[in-house]
Amino acid sequence: MINGKKVVVVMPAYNAEKTLKKTYDEIPFDIVDDVVLVDDKSSDKTAVLATEIGIKHVITHEKNLGYGGNQKSCYRKALELEADITIMVHPDYQYTPLLIPSIAHIIANGLYDSVLASRILGKGALRGGMPMYKYIANRFLTLTQNILIGQKLSEYHSGYRAFSRDILETINFEANSDDFVFDNQMLCQVFYAGFEIGEVTCPTKYFEEASSINFARSSKYGLGVLYWSLMYRLTKWGLARPKIFEAQR
Repeated sequence: MINGKKVVVVMPAYNAEKTLKKTYDEIPFDIVDDVVLVDDKSSDKTAVLATEIGIKHVITHEKNLGYGGNQKSCYRKALELEADITIMVHPDYQYTPLLIPSIAHIIANGLYDSVLASRILGKGALRGGMPMYKYIANRFLTLTQNILIGQKLSEYHSGYRAFSRDILETINFEANSDDFVFDNQMLCQVFYAGFEIGEVTCPTKYFEEASSINFARSSKYGLGVLYWSLMYRLTKWGLARPKIFEAQR
């Protein structure tokens, strides 16, 4: 706990057997109260290993629900556990859990309701091996999103992120896509609901076992990002009423 606030780490997992333990071993359990792993019907022994290394809350999907569908299960469980701060850490070891204290303290001290670990602040992305085409796409999408959404984030595409309970109880994340664009829909919802998002610099690693989507999926994701950023602007202007911007509570 931090300042009496319960900290829960959620891990959306898919074929993470090779990197799970390394990621788990870096979690700072002096402040983290619970860990939730949701296995999206992996073909390896991710769920078995998760139980063996001591993760108490392991959820297994009977069929693959997709990255967004996996996160929905993560956040439902975090709310069930009465988490005050929920931090999503990918178990592929692309991002280090050693940043958890910095991220959690920002929310626990009431500075921001959400925090993103940014690969773009500093030189962490390219130094960590991010492919150049992904870096360029990240910069283009982020610039366009900042214009449409009216914010100044360094990036919208990091999978390392944290939310207060107030956010998870307010936004309608259940209405979001089950695909990768879920991440950006959620950030649009956070801003639409009037919350602010802070950022911390984050090193990253790109290697064979780290999760990464191919060019075709990346292109689909990019188009989805542009679509929902535009929908955010149209909704703000009163010209659209998508369900995802309806409050959950």
